Amino acid sequence: MPLSDEWLKIENLQSYYGDFQALHGVSLTLKKGDVISLIGSNGAGKSTLLKSICGLVSQKTGSITWKGEDILKFPASEIVKRGIALVPEGRRLFPSLSVEENLVLGGQVARPGPWSLSSVYGLFPILSEKKTAPSTSLSGGQQQMVAIGRALMSNPDLILLDELSLGLAPIVIKDIYELLPRITASGMSAILVEQDVTRALGAASHFICMQEGRVSLEGTPMGFTRDQISAAYFGT
Repeated sequence: MPLSDEWLKIENLQSYYGDFQALHGVSLTLKKGDVISLIGSNGAGKSTLLKSICGLVSQKTGSITWKGEDILKFPASEIVKRGIALVPEGRRLFPSLSVEENLVLGGQVARPGPWSLSSVYGLFPILSEKKTAPSTSLSGGQQQMVAIGRALMSNPDLILLDELSLGLAPIVIKDIYELLPRITASGMSAILVEQDVTRALGAASHFICMQEGRVSLEGTPMGFTRDQISAAYFGT
């Protein structure tokens, strides 16, 4: 364990899909309790960065250090045991399983912590009402709640939220974002990929703007004007 509260340190990360290079020398530092938003247009490399952190991209070089341990080459199964959980884009629930069965799968790593079926149902009461229903019978917002709950069941120290609001109604997005402070209240850190720049900046202590697999701007939301952020986002 590190002596400081620095949890995640990425240096010069290069990630590939076959011959295609998706990330070009990305670096970032995350401390305990940080909420970092990743912004950028489609194809900027945001999702690839999350997948690289949690072991779903195997072709990569550079350095990913988690609580003082090099996890660059670790498989996803080992990384989740160390306290990093992904809420994937598109939810990716198991359609043959009920709501509760999907949630229970997230707890298989048996990490100690505050999250259990009862606490997830306390956060999302509608899931308790629908716990025996097939996961695919739920609305998009309810499926997103299951995906978040499944990740929380592993009691992570870092939760990676990929396109949290994608395809959801505005009122559902608002409700989910209002719950984020409760999710991170215990000191959990989060990295959030979000297309809505205003919402992303409002939810984060820091932001990173990506363009074509590179970091084009980073800092605190109050540290830059919207024109500066727009220029970094669109490359103007």
